[in-house]
Amino acid sequence: MELKFVDPRSLKDNPDRARRAKSSPQADALLLATIKAIGVVEPLIVFPEADAGNGFVIDQGHRRAKQAIAAGLEEIAVLVVPRAEDGGAMRSLATAITHEQLNPVDLWRAIERLVALNWTEESIAIALAQSVRQVKKLRLLANVLPAMLDAMAKGDMPNEQQLRTIAAASLEEQKEVWKAKKPNKGDPQVSWWSIANGLTKRRMYARDASFGDELREAFGIAWVEDLFAPADQDSRYTTDVDAFLGAQREWMTQNLPKKGVITEPNAYGEVKLPPKAERIYGTPKKSDHAALYLDREGKVKTVHFRLPEARKKTNATEAAEVVVMPKSRPDVTRKGIEMIGDLRTDALHEALSRAPIEDEMLLALLVLAFAGQNVRVDSGAGGDHGFGRRMPRHAATLFDAEGNLAFDAETLRIAARGVLIDALSCREGMSKSGVVALVAGGAIGAESFLANMGTEDFLSCLSRPALEGSCADTPVLPRARVKDTRAALVEHFKDGRFVHPAALFARDATSLAEWLSKNTVTEAEDDVGPEVDGLSGEDQPSGKNALEEGYREAAE
Repeated sequence: MELKFVDPRSLKDNPDRARRAKSSPQADALLLATIKAIGVVEPLIVFPEADAGNGFVIDQGHRRAKQAIAAGLEEIAVLVVPRAEDGGAMRSLATAITHEQLNPVDLWRAIERLVALNWTEESIAIALAQSVRQVKKLRLLANVLPAMLDAMAKGDMPNEQQLRTIAAASLEEQKEVWKAKKPNKGDPQVSWWSIANGLTKRRMYARDASFGDELREAFGIAWVEDLFAPADQDSRYTTDVDAFLGAQREWMTQNLPKKGVITEPNAYGEVKLPPKAERIYGTPKKSDHAALYLDREGKVKTVHFRLPEARKKTNATEAAEVVVMPKSRPDVTRKGIEMIGDLRTDALHEALSRAPIEDEMLLALLVLAFAGQNVRVDSGAGGDHGFGRRMPRHAATLFDAEGNLAFDAETLRIAARGVLIDALSCREGMSKSGVVALVAGGAIGAESFLANMGTEDFLSCLSRPALEGSCADTPVLPRARVKDTRAALVEHFKDGRFVHPAALFARDATSLAEWLSKNTVTEAEDDVGPEVDGLSGEDQPSGKNALEEGYREAAE
């Protein structure tokens, strides 16, 4: 060691110093007043600058050097010590702790610096007289949001469990929760409990998994080791609850007994058995059945039950035992069918407004429209006015100011489209046009105008099989709970488009055949028709011939 007098302005800060938190203005003012009065009493400890430099680096006394400069001192006493191999990182940390306990954030930063200098956690714990667990705990701060670290640096630390929960969350999740839970300016106290509670994720443990590595890899499950769990138990876990439950359900499907069924627990977490089934608590018989289900912790549970004996047939043959499960709901509820009708109608009307339609097709559609089952006609276009009061508005566009029929081809096309919009409807109720509306929609490509049906409102109208069927051709896997599957599909389709097959403008061949069979003109019907221009008897044209002849006479 060597005592020297140097200019405090020539000293350089140690980048490996342990204490980084700023001192209070009051403490700095007190130190400055003391130095102005009696100078720097205790010499600073410095070491020579690396790479044969002529300067010195402060090992201890950064605050004294700063306030000596503020006091205007040109020389202060320093004690020169040899430079340590780690740049004085451990010496600075140990000295800082003996003077005053470092806040946890500064202590963590110093530990991370020592780890970067090849110190092991065990050796750091021995040098600081700390437990290895405490060192590991402080290293969790590496995964904490900087804004939270600032709060912790003030001495407001969460407990160990809360810190583990916070560190296990992503920075984006921490940012969202901190934004909602951070303290007000007038209340500096942080509610770490509420922050940890907002970041708590359900853990599914490997020790509760029935599936093996093959299904684990197939469902993309990665186990995380809980370093703070007892050493005598398997502490691996995952927070991907959907994947874990999906793998458990797949395992149940693959390992279902011959007389087994997969069922769901009720609201209390208890197994839900088929009607009239008797649960067996003792040793089951060969004729008994097994029900597999997942409890609230995601474990596969098995219970046995017995069904009442089936009645024997009259021919004395033994009746087969059948597991009667609850009646399933239809694929699409009544509300869903009504929504499909509304969506189809909106798409059809949009196509009639915007899609390119040839004149011949336009005439064909007009004929189809008036062949619909809503022959009253009750319009599906909505509004306060029925079809009977809307039709004159379309016809009025074909007249000029003097009351003469005067129109061009485009005006006629627009009027014809308007009539079709008012006449054709897929809505449920008396305005429904029936199969002709589906044929018309298919002819003009109305499917491309269907709105996105991947919404909570529509998907809630689907049964579980129909909902899981909607996951086909998507990366969404069916979840254990229907509402979770529905939420995943809504999230997947929020920026895309989903159309349920039931909403397509695919004509029902059976319905169309019945409609054609019912409405096709036969030869017998062709011989009977309304009188035209007063003709009767043998001079009376029949059926469609009467119309054709009427058109020819009008043309002549």
